[in-house]
Amino acid sequence: MKKISKLLIGTNNKGKYKEIRDLLPKYIKTYSNGDFKLKSPKEDGLTFEENSLIKSKYFSKKTKLTCLADDSGLEIDILNKDPGIYSARWGGKAGDFKKAIKRVYRELFKKDKSWQQKKIKARFVCALSICDIDKKISSVVGKVEGYISNEPKGKNGFGYDSIFIPRNKKKTFGEMNSSQKYKIDHRSQAFKKIKKFL
Repeated sequence: MKKISKLLIGTNNKGKYKEIRDLLPKYIKTYSNGDFKLKSPKEDGLTFEENSLIKSKYFSKKTKLTCLADDSGLEIDILNKDPGIYSARWGGKAGDFKKAIKRVYRELFKKDKSWQQKKIKARFVCALSICDIDKKISSVVGKVEGYISNEPKGKNGFGYDSIFIPRNKKKTFGEMNSSQKYKIDHRSQAFKKIKKFL
């Protein structure tokens, strides 16, 4: 397969765009949805993988560029793996993650009043897929296991980073700088698997 020199990163999330761009080889010229004024397609898949493919196919068709799309989110075991594929939607129409995080805490209190005394198991999942018009080139999933922090900590990252503590670490992703986070996070795990296609 010929090396990809131009790639559309199929996301409207600026934090995600930056993270993916930072992980990509430097010689690849990247474009964002904003460059093409693209709205997101309806994500009606039932898994991160399905939604990531819906996005990469749709954006690739629209722009005629090879597209890398990500679908990722937070699974919390005692909430039946919610918010899961609805992670962004928990922030409402505006994708407000302060709101989404409040909802996570509300749901945890409903489940277990003393959840803060326990280690609430959770994981970040990231599905990445690359499509070239109609052709699926690759689709992979990366995960990082961890726990929910009792309160949001740290201003780095985006989404639920401030309430997720990776296993064997003391800090949330929100407290880590990007190079610490990239070493272990779900997106870089997925990237290791998809790298050979880039």
